[in-house]
Amino acid sequence: MQQEVLEEVQRLRAELDQYNYEYYVLDEPTVTDFDFDQKLKRLQVLEEQYPELADPNSPTQRVGSVITKTFNTVQHQKRMYSLENSYNKQDLLEWERRLLKVLGHQPQYVAELKYDGASISLHYREGKLVQAVTRGDGFQGDDITQNVRTIGEIPLILRGDYPANFFIRGEIYLTRKNFDKINASRAEEGLDPFMNPRNTASGTLKLQDSGEVRRRNLSAYLYQVIGDQLPADTHYEMLQKARTWGCKIPPEVKRCADMAEVLQFIHHWEAHRHELGYDIDGIVIKVDALQDQAELGYTAKSPRWAMAYKYKAEKVTTVLESVSYQVGRTGAVTPVANLRPVLLAGTVVKRASLHNEDIMRKLDLHTGDTVWVEKGGEIIPKITAVAAEHRSEDAVQVTFITHCPECGTALQKIEDQAVHFCPNELHCPPQVMGKIIHFSSRKAMDIESIGQETVALLYQNNLVRTIADLYSLTVEALLPLPRMARKSAENIIQGIATSKNQPFEKVLFGLGIRHVGETVAKKLAKHFGSLEALEAASLQDLAAVTDIGEKIAESVYRYLQNPENKVELERLRVAGLQLVTTQNQEPVSDKLAGKSFLFTGKLSLFTREDAEKLVEAHGGKNIAAVSKNLDYLVVGEKAGSKLKKAQDIGTVTILDEQQFLDLLES
Repeated sequence: MQQEVLEEVQRLRAELDQYNYEYYVLDEPTVTDFDFDQKLKRLQVLEEQYPELADPNSPTQRVGSVITKTFNTVQHQKRMYSLENSYNKQDLLEWERRLLKVLGHQPQYVAELKYDGASISLHYREGKLVQAVTRGDGFQGDDITQNVRTIGEIPLILRGDYPANFFIRGEIYLTRKNFDKINASRAEEGLDPFMNPRNTASGTLKLQDSGEVRRRNLSAYLYQVIGDQLPADTHYEMLQKARTWGCKIPPEVKRCADMAEVLQFIHHWEAHRHELGYDIDGIVIKVDALQDQAELGYTAKSPRWAMAYKYKAEKVTTVLESVSYQVGRTGAVTPVANLRPVLLAGTVVKRASLHNEDIMRKLDLHTGDTVWVEKGGEIIPKITAVAAEHRSEDAVQVTFITHCPECGTALQKIEDQAVHFCPNELHCPPQVMGKIIHFSSRKAMDIESIGQETVALLYQNNLVRTIADLYSLTVEALLPLPRMARKSAENIIQGIATSKNQPFEKVLFGLGIRHVGETVAKKLAKHFGSLEALEAASLQDLAAVTDIGEKIAESVYRYLQNPENKVELERLRVAGLQLVTTQNQEPVSDKLAGKSFLFTGKLSLFTREDAEKLVEAHGGKNIAAVSKNLDYLVVGEKAGSKLKKAQDIGTVTILDEQQFLDLLES
């Protein structure tokens, strides 16, 4: 290789890195897009001709071309904590009182916007990006480095005087402009729009095609430097240094002398947040001095030196134009209000959830009503009240439908509940597609390449009408479908073939039998050992299984006795699915032997699935509901009715997540 080729490659990389820095960090581009693209294409040509010059941090890697089948789970070297939330001035003053008690002096603060996106941890070593990891459960996350390299605002190579080894945390988000572009493109392709920028950004980071990640044009802000030997004494100074390294630090970050200045910052952005080009849902306040942070330390869930202030939901009035109805996977029918478009929280709202008939009646809705609409953390806003004084005299009251809007079957109402459902579960289109989506999901059969859009495509083209139909598909049958390349078709067929290795309990859960969740499926699989034994069980046999009960037993029995389901199960047996329980692995210990557990609320130290595995690994058992047979209820954030019921019973021991882990260590 000639020396001049190496020098040209190095020069092009340096120039392109500088142009990216000027464009994304300084917001002061010095070259045209055409000139930038010409230099990038020249670099790509040279790297293809001389593969020995390959570099994972070359500007060409931002283009995105890698297909990733799986994302490796990695441990965070520095745990990613969640933040404690506050909702009013009093919460912040109480937090400050606790700070003063520990520190003995008035701390300075740094106030930042709280971005509504996906948290990320970036690892830099010797000035180069070596790894990007999602937050996950705080202890471990997914390695999405290849996808993150495509984000222009993430520096691949740092500049200036940076530490040799450190982490920097931030948020990946979608601007409203780019979110709208994505949905406009989806509309042209006949696809359903994405619901909000936050979920779209999070989902984009997990796409298998880094080229598609690049095309969606994600953005990023970095806001916390983590390391053992940092070159500054305060968080604010640390951010200013990171900016000089080429990191995109939010310009709105403000150092505040006291809580009064923090409150001014909060009130300012509450009034002006919709002038931003992206979504925020509050403000983050941090103690500035790193020594103070170290002294304050952490709770089991969050740093004591930081607090999130969440903005309250916003409300507007608009007009109810009509009510439509959606049918879910289980047949439940949900009413949706169609509204006169109105701007709410920075987006145009056209629909609002009504949940069920009882809420409709409580609101006393009439077509043409002026209604109050609120949007909190929900994807779909909700109607909270009706301005009845504006109702016209001839307004017609909205009444719940009597027949399924999809298949015309008469609806049934669950006794003592507000839920209406369509009983035509085997032939109602949304229910059929919902069952196939559920069967293919990660917690069930984990069929790669089959999601909601693919299932809809298969159903609409009469290729799949039941879950067993999946195992009759061929590559040739898939190729005529719109936008279906041979490689995509082969991936689908391979994913279906691989799913045949899933254990019996996963198959049982995937069938989508009403009231049979993961825990119940495990119990049934373990108790009966095979589908054949389960099919032979009487109603009394099913009800006798620990923690099953009559309602679940009746649901399972009805499913197994249905002639169409019998045919379906036989087809799955012929297809080669695992319908017999394999030998159970020996427990790690018997520390929890004879004890029963149930997990509720939002868990932060582990996932519910991992927690249940821990229980079984140490000889305990998981049960599906709160009862006198429950020994321990482990509660996360926002625990609700299960916690109250356990407290009412009085004999259930209630633990937080750390206390549960302590049980395993005792």
